[in-house]
Amino acid sequence: MPITQDVLNLAPSPIIPKQHCLEAKENLMTDNHEVKTLNNLIETTLDSADGYEQAAKEARDSRLAPMFNARSAERRNAVLELKRYVRSLGGEPEEDGTILASAHRMFLNLRTSLTSHDTRAVVDEVERGEDHIKSKFEDALKDTDLSQPTRAVINDVYRMVRSGHDQMSDLKKNLHGE
Repeated sequence: MPITQDVLNLAPSPIIPKQHCLEAKENLMTDNHEVKTLNNLIETTLDSADGYEQAAKEARDSRLAPMFNARSAERRNAVLELKRYVRSLGGEPEEDGTILASAHRMFLNLRTSLTSHDTRAVVDEVERGEDHIKSKFEDALKDTDLSQPTRAVINDVYRMVRSGHDQMSDLKKNLHGE
């Protein structure tokens, strides 16, 4: 049973020791922090999935569209996993990405790159978005206030994020002859 706001009203009594009240309040605060952190990652991952979906729709290079579609689907699956975990903590998961998130703005730049049909510019924009999402997950993994189970869930998704980042980074290097 998830800890609710009623826990904050718990007062020590002969039946409920003071330590239990303090632990319950601490768990509620931790769960809220964990839910907030996970929801931020959900928003960023949704932005990434939307960006890949848009890139796939507008890509002129036949090699890019399947890759972008696969990454979009992968990100949407990651969102489902993160949402499932948020619910297990008793939280309400985010349903939408952030309109003004940096990742979203970076992927909006992708549209301009795609209309110019410049494969290098497209990959540059996608890779820039990958830098953003990778950074968000790395910051969350550094958060020492998160429980070990939450960090494990974040790390599982981070491995997928890292793979996408590395793929786009390698593609960018190849296209730029580096």
